[in-house]
Amino acid sequence: MTVRALRSTYWAMTEIFTGNFTQQEPIPDDAIEAALAVLHHGRLHRYNTAPGELSETALLEQEFATLTGAAYALAVASGGYALATALRAVGVGPGDRVLTNAFTLAPVPGAIASVGAKPVFVGVTEHLTLDLEELERQADQADVLMLSHMRGHICDMDRLAQICDERGLTLIEDCAHTMGGSWNGIASGRHGVVACYSTQTYKHINSGEGGFLITDDAKIAARAVMLSGSYMLFERHLAAPPPEAFAELKYVTPNISGRMDNLRAAILRPQLRDLPRQIERWNERYRVLESGLRDTPGLRIVERHSKEVYVGSSFQFLLLDWEEDKVVDVVTRCAARGVELKWFGTPEPHGFTSRYDSWRYAPGQSLPDSDRILRGILDLRVPLTFSQEDCALIARIVRAEVGAVWQGG
Repeated sequence: MTVRALRSTYWAMTEIFTGNFTQQEPIPDDAIEAALAVLHHGRLHRYNTAPGELSETALLEQEFATLTGAAYALAVASGGYALATALRAVGVGPGDRVLTNAFTLAPVPGAIASVGAKPVFVGVTEHLTLDLEELERQADQADVLMLSHMRGHICDMDRLAQICDERGLTLIEDCAHTMGGSWNGIASGRHGVVACYSTQTYKHINSGEGGFLITDDAKIAARAVMLSGSYMLFERHLAAPPPEAFAELKYVTPNISGRMDNLRAAILRPQLRDLPRQIERWNERYRVLESGLRDTPGLRIVERHSKEVYVGSSFQFLLLDWEEDKVVDVVTRCAARGVELKWFGTPEPHGFTSRYDSWRYAPGQSLPDSDRILRGILDLRVPLTFSQEDCALIARIVRAEVGAVWQGG
């Protein structure tokens, strides 16, 4: 090895990353100004408006409906609340079975369990998307599919929509990680009867907690508005069905309060306008990580489909078929150099990396093909507080440590 190569290897093995994987960008100044205006007038509740005033929440819903191309939009307290409301609005109840991804986060099966239904898990492919062949085999087990676009990976939505149509599955999309993404020119969330989004801090627009539900179905939208706690004030919405859609529903739909407030809506509206620019910034960073890790021995890049427009707010790679102790070694060595990797193969739930076999409120299933993939998934956040140079450094560190363990170092 040349002196130059030795020096390069030395620096690759000694660089330390000092960034914070949970530090988001500050709330934009125009969002802070809008929030202060709400605080000064004190009308935080979405239905507390002055004469002739349109609430921040109603305006946000109107803008989100326009962004997604949906007929109706509802802003709610969290993405998880949106999921549970969607299930209720399409008629899921106690004892029903709902298909969903084996690779997802706890709020998805949690929403299913919260309405008394039972999650039935469908496997994951090496592209980290729903296994559509397995979906076809399991389609007769339920009437509803709650599809999670986990970590922003979008499956072949043309084929999935065909399966749902042929097998009579009602499709609910969990778009917590795909706000702003699309498949084959169709926005993520527009293939399903209902779609749900999150505005929790680590999502694409940030209000701490919050979420959206969109649909083109007037009855579903009206049920969702009533469920969210409209107190018969549904006429104050700008992206809801007309009053006649509520004529009968208002007497039989329970109030399960989960409204968004005007403070969070005020914070979100400027961020929503800036979303296209933020997506490009995320994808610039994602591409740096992808380039830096490509062709690393023992490491598999998750390739993206040409029809998929993704939002690279997180990054995943596979150490497929590695022994458990060696994966743990990679995670430990990277952590010692400041790079936080989350492993979905951990035997015990840890943070957000729980898996289908961790959720014991769901019926037990054996998914050995998915277990193999889950044991290989490493995940990291890509906050916009990281520069492209930061991402290049992260890639060098991961590449060096994976290489060292792969070679027995």
